[in-house]
Amino acid sequence: MSDAELTVTVTGPVATVVIRNSARRNAMTPGMWRQLPVLLDGLEADRAVRALVLTGADGTFCAGADLGDLDELLEAGDGSIAVAAEERLAAFAKPTVAAIEGACVGGGCQLAVACDLRLATADARFGVPPARLGLVYPAPTTRRLAGLVGPSAAKHLLFTSELVDADRALRIGLVDEVLPADALAARVDAVTTAVAERSQLTVTAAKEIIDGRADDARIAWWHGQVRASGEAREGVAAVNGRRPPRFTWTPPAAG
Repeated sequence: MSDAELTVTVTGPVATVVIRNSARRNAMTPGMWRQLPVLLDGLEADRAVRALVLTGADGTFCAGADLGDLDELLEAGDGSIAVAAEERLAAFAKPTVAAIEGACVGGGCQLAVACDLRLATADARFGVPPARLGLVYPAPTTRRLAGLVGPSAAKHLLFTSELVDADRALRIGLVDEVLPADALAARVDAVTTAVAERSQLTVTAAKEIIDGRADDARIAWWHGQVRASGEAREGVAAVNGRRPPRFTWTPPAAG
């Protein structure tokens, strides 16, 4: 029986999704790719969840995708279940943090880049290997990678398929912070706690705008939410009163 699965825990306002596939260094199987959007739908609908952490079990983030059914992969192209899962993760309405140890390669790197923030241990290694396999990296994935690290660094990763260490990943902008292995969990907790304590109106609007998903009408709607919600008045009052703010805005229910 395979132990390949994604598991979810929710602690306070933070959900953690763990990639587990011990036999394959946490490679993503077809079932896991299909499972991820379903999990994300449920966590996005849970108003108690304010941030999401994606990580791997047993000191490895994710060593790639299971390429067992090559014919299916070639037929799907950019319509693959891996791209669908990546796009759902990128569109997740709440902040996402990839907590990366060990290998972050192929499909693992694809998922990490789809997160908002990436925190890595010093032993993490990153690679994008389609040139070793004769595959064309999906267009949405390629554009997201280039948007994060720039065209030259993206070309280096794609052209050479070389693994890069955490220090180089930090220099090119592939990760945001590099930490000792024993400090990663505490730093991820600190970041997600800070995010969860901030105005969710600010955080949600910022993610939409930065990701290019808010047109002029939507931006005007966000400013209307600021006026109607009282979030800004509460924030200023908290600063002036030297007390923690009591932000209460939550996203309107879908539909």
